[in-house]
Amino acid sequence: MKLNIMDARLTFSKEDGYVGYVHFEAEGHKQAYEMTLQKKNGKEWSYGLFFLNASGDEEQLYQVEELIEESDETFDELVDAAKRTLDES
Repeated sequence: MKLNIMDARLTFSKEDGYVGYVHFEAEGHKQAYEMTLQKKNGKEWSYGLFFLNASGDEEQLYQVEELIEESDETFDELVDAAKRTLDES
């Protein structure tokens, strides 16, 4: 499944650690998605996956979630998109 990253942002604070999001579309899916990210105290990234603008087909959401869980490359691509914005600010 091909993903198209539309927007991303990552910030850092001592209190919250790294906090950000990635907005993206998945090929063949009607709704766009938002993946929220957080990494605190050097721990691994935690994330949440949501529909971006409006509710959509939950089965498609589960497909994207499975892709993110099973493919380190896909997960890293999304996290890297957010990381690049931290370098820009």
